[in-house]
This record gives sequence, C-alpha cells and structure tokens, in this order.
Amino acid sequence: MPHLLIVEDDELLRDGLSALLQRAGHRVSGAESGERALQLLGDRGYDGIVLDLGLPGIGGLEVLRRVRAEQVALPVLILTARDGVESRVKGLKAGADDYLTKPFDTQELLARIQAMLRRAGLPAFGTSAPPAPSAGELRIEDGLARAWVGTTAVDLTRREWVLLRLLKQHAGQVVSREMVLSAWQADESGEAGTGEQGGTHSNAVEVYVHRLRRKLGERSPAIRNIRGLGYMLDSASQ
Repeated sequence: MPHLLIVEDDELLRDGLSALLQRAGHRVSGAESGERALQLLGDRGYDGIVLDLGLPGIGGLEVLRRVRAEQVALPVLILTARDGVESRVKGLKAGADDYLTKPFDTQELLARIQAMLRRAGLPAFGTSAPPAPSAGELRIEDGLARAWVGTTAVDLTRREWVLLRLLKQHAGQVVSREMVLSAWQADESGEAGTGEQGGTHSNAVEVYVHRLRRKLGERSPAIRNIRGLGYMLDSASQ
C-alpha cells in the first residue's frame, strides 16, 4: 500500500485530501508547512507527495528542490492556484511529475495520482480504488481550458470549454442555443470580441459544436443535434 505525504497549509483541505486518499486505499500522512514536510521526509519513507506550492515559511518550490536533491525518483504532484501559470512552470522545471490547479475535481486528482504512481512502478490504489478512466470517459478540467477523453488530453478554446461544460452538466438533456449564448455571456473570461470565428450570435453555436466534435473525436460521447431544439451530450459521459 503506497504511503503518501500531503503537504498543505489549509487544514480543511488537507484533512479532506487525507480522507479521500485513505478511502482510495492509501496510507496518508499530513504536513502543514514546508518545515514539517522536510522533517517527515527525513524521518520515514514515502512513495509519493501531493505538494501545495503556496506554503508559509519554506515554500513548496524549495521543498521540491530539496526533495529532488535527495530523492530523485520520488513522485511529486504539485497543487497551484488557478492563475499560477508561472508557478506551475517553475514547479515542473524543478522536477514535479504533474500538477493540478485549485479548485480541482477529486476524481481527476485520484486519476493523476494513479497515473503518477503507475509511472513510478508502484501500485496505484488498494482494492477500494475507483477504476481507471475508460477509453471514452469524458472529463473536464476546471483550472485550464482542457478536457480529457479517457487518458488523452484535449486543449480547448475558452468558448469550447464553456460549451462542453454546459453540455456535460446537462448530459442526456437538450441544451438550447439560447442557453449556450447565455453561458458565454456570463463567463467573464470568455473570448467575445477577440475576433474568433463565429461571433456571439446563434449561428456561432453550430460552429463551436462542430469544432468540439472534431477535437474530441469518435471515442468521446456523441454531441447530438436535436432538430429545432438544440444539442445533447450522450448521458454515457456522466
């Protein structure tokens, strides 16, 4: 059973992550600071680390650098703020194996840890773990404009991401063009006015649906045209 160290200064989040990973079959220890993390890493062996970069005192990047200086192969997944692109890049350059932005989906966290441990040649979960993503399972990343079809990442524009998220939230139900336009307008970070093909009128929805189908490919659940009403994502995506 792999032993993971959760390094996170937010007590509620640290406790929640610990409970989640314990239910998935892991042994888990927690550290509230970089200093405590380094102390624990020196006292006992771990099979992987989930490391927040925004730590008080000794920061997450410094913890990562010290870990890599002594334990080159220890798997490390870093947690970063949604807008922390520079921190993510620094973390990966410092030797992190993967990253996840806050807030994140718990199933994606489990999948990323599973993949990280598998790459390190370690058993990913105990018998109570959820199954690995199936070939056609559709997941949407919260922190980036990106989706996953099984284990394949699909980069999206902001409008494509908003559209796909809306379709998935209503999987098995009809989503009208008006609902899509409203979702785009409500998204403060949308691409309106950037000159991207399609504009913000009703015909644009058809353009973006076509682009999504092409990007997601045949392995993804189908986006169906419901004549005169709108579009529907197959409920198998749930």
